[in-house]
Amino acid sequence: MAAHLSYGRVVLNNLREAARKELREFLDKCEGSKAIVWDEYLTGPFGLIAQYSLLKEHEVDKMFTLKEGHIPPAEVKNIIFFVRPRLELMDIIADNIRCEHKHHGPPRDFHILFLPRRSLLCEQRLKEQGLLVHFTHIEEYSLDLIPFDSDLMSMEAESAFRECYLENDQTILFSVAKGLMTLQALYGTIPQIFGKGECARLVANMMLRMKREFAGTQNQILPVFDKLLLLDRNVDLLTPLATQLTYEGLIDEIYEIQNTHVKLPPEKFAPKKQNESGRDLSNEPKKLQLNSAEELYAEIRDKNFNAVGSVLSKKAKFISAAFEERHNAKTVGEIKQFVSQLPHMQAARTSLANHTSIAELIKDITASETFFDKLTVEQEFMSGIDTDKVNSYIEDSIAQKEPLINILRLVCMQSVCNNGLKQKVLDYYKREILQATVCLICVLGPMVSPADVNEKYNTE
Repeated sequence: MAAHLSYGRVVLNNLREAARKELREFLDKCEGSKAIVWDEYLTGPFGLIAQYSLLKEHEVDKMFTLKEGHIPPAEVKNIIFFVRPRLELMDIIADNIRCEHKHHGPPRDFHILFLPRRSLLCEQRLKEQGLLVHFTHIEEYSLDLIPFDSDLMSMEAESAFRECYLENDQTILFSVAKGLMTLQALYGTIPQIFGKGECARLVANMMLRMKREFAGTQNQILPVFDKLLLLDRNVDLLTPLATQLTYEGLIDEIYEIQNTHVKLPPEKFAPKKQNESGRDLSNEPKKLQLNSAEELYAEIRDKNFNAVGSVLSKKAKFISAAFEERHNAKTVGEIKQFVSQLPHMQAARTSLANHTSIAELIKDITASETFFDKLTVEQEFMSGIDTDKVNSYIEDSIAQKEPLINILRLVCMQSVCNNGLKQKVLDYYKREILQATVCLICVLGPMVSPADVNEKYNTE
């Protein structure tokens, strides 16, 4: 059981267990030893639902990343492909199976599990290549809402906005509605649903239609949620463009939190003696899991970063005083009580050391003049100051070849705050960015590739 999902106003562990049950049922259909071939994008979100220990219980012996060519050798009876419904992935799967047939290895059963939806287009692509008949099971795994923390669920549909508003593809809205219906099946029917925006209206209508289709089959569960508020992203385009200033937000802003894990520079986490000697310092990033199962993180994650220092200081004094209590333990009972509390105290001390190191890393960034200048520009834009002309900070950032994503966020923020950019301002920014790219290519030399430029601009 996931500790961080087992408390709070809503016990989201029920949602996680429902997803695990569906997975177990599919794995049991594929009798015998198994190897899973992963669409690499899915491994992170999937790890929040089922760890390797659960897969191993159901005879999963090997796991590989989906790549072109031959699947690495494995003495298993079943090969299961866990993939998103993407046509390009079907071509890779087809290549894998052809390589398997060429090597004339032991006979195997092939299966596909689509996440989150089965795709007729993908099946048609395999059929056109004459390979659909080789699959024993082709099913879907409805991993719509993934519980990240006691108060956070996500669909991890990073392209949803682009699909809905640029490509006019509203397929994702069905997944949203289905995920919310799953939520109601587990936690009771939500009495009131409100929404703002066209997509919100479509999702609400889909939910009503699904409710009518399943009328009479719903279980009578006392509702846990009082209201559901659906908001289209285009209702508030400004928030995701602004720099996050909470503790958790700044960790994500600077180091990127991926599936509740973050990789941090190792130097701040080395023991003091090792750090002072300058020897044997590990070059491996420090990987930490961040969720509210950790008491200290739950307390400081949503605080403004400026308020974090005082909390850490108080915590340090409290832990220090708790360890000093060992000197006051005279009787066997008092010593026994102290020893019983020791694991929790040591975990708290480790947590404090980690978050103190993270705070120091963040402070090095937030105390810089560059960070302050960027915040100043954002505040000016949101106050309506100088939004209708070329901004000198953006101009300097382009000239200094700052990461392109940072430049575009500021340009987009200026556009939103000004209700669109003047054509001459937009043309100027485009010209400057293109010229900076050309200059970069000239500096790097004639052998530069577009991938090199992307890497420089952090656009991958």
